[in-house]
Amino acid sequence: MAKPVPWLVPAVWTGGSIPAGLIVYRAATHELGANPISTALNQLGLLTLTLLTLTLACTPLQQLFKWTWPPRARRTLGQLTFLYASAHLLTYAVLDLGLDFATLGTDLVKRPFITVGFTAWLLMAPLMFTSTDAMVKRLGYVKWKRLHQLVYACAGLGVIHFVWRVKKDLTQPLLYAAVLAVLLVIRFAKRKR
Repeated sequence: MAKPVPWLVPAVWTGGSIPAGLIVYRAATHELGANPISTALNQLGLLTLTLLTLTLACTPLQQLFKWTWPPRARRTLGQLTFLYASAHLLTYAVLDLGLDFATLGTDLVKRPFITVGFTAWLLMAPLMFTSTDAMVKRLGYVKWKRLHQLVYACAGLGVIHFVWRVKKDLTQPLLYAAVLAVLLVIRFAKRKR
């Protein structure tokens, strides 16, 4: 039986909160550059995709190295992912658009990368709100597990959002796509065996 690791979840929350704190500090000290809203949007989006990738890496790490701690960090990483995705969306809706819902609606319809990003956020929301032990019991493990497979769609949509947002230098988004593809291959190859 695996030993309890009581410090793991607080450590993940602490480590995961540091980038948000740095963005807020840099915004308060006017160190986000000439276009601070765009910089904050880009950094929050990148942190969201990074945390989503780390969330999906938990099972392959457990499978490959027989480590017991990654699955214990997965829920916290998923919650952090949703919080960063929400901060990314709110930065866009509140700071960039000034809560102009007409423009937001137009962007959702006419700008595909925004449509895809918003869809990813919508799919993440039920994962966040069912990420408690009580919800696992209420839904039943099989239904809960099926619902949480939406994380793969979120990852795919997140990469598409990044690719369509960047347009020119696709190095970084394609790197994320490759890492996610490798993680999924490891996961499903192990499942088939």
